[in-house]
Amino acid sequence: MTRPLVASLALIALLGACSGSGQSKWYNPVSWFGGSKETKAQMAQAQASVGTPEDPRPLVDQVLSMSVERFSGGAIVTATGLPPTQGYWAGELIEEPIVDGRLNYRFVLIPPPTQQAVSTQASREVTVATSISSIKLEQVREITVTGARNARSSRR
Repeated sequence: MTRPLVASLALIALLGACSGSGQSKWYNPVSWFGGSKETKAQMAQAQASVGTPEDPRPLVDQVLSMSVERFSGGAIVTATGLPPTQGYWAGELIEEPIVDGRLNYRFVLIPPPTQQAVSTQASREVTVATSISSIKLEQVREITVTGARNARSSRR
């Protein structure tokens, strides 16, 4: 009875050490891609291309939040944006090529067909998400979601 108890306690202590204090971020997938940080507007504008000939949709005005949640097959990137008025729809995160371990997404929307009211922030918020495979995630150290006025990034 004592031997299984000691083995169980040792296993619990070993697994508990894996979640750690964040010092071993590289080795612990639980601590990968924590919260996001806002990037200055000038950098966001420099990184962002406002539509392309293939996709003329404008960038969301402001990226309010962004998170990266791990799952067994990779990660899910979720972002909430604030367009300038109500009526924007069909939001999407458009992936750009990975450069130097940085994966950038452009947060685009379809604007309303007619002029719309500004109203409250909560009534204008748009949330979008996309998934990244584990294979692609191995090449990535930083994920950025870019809007017209700002960007939010999350690093390993």
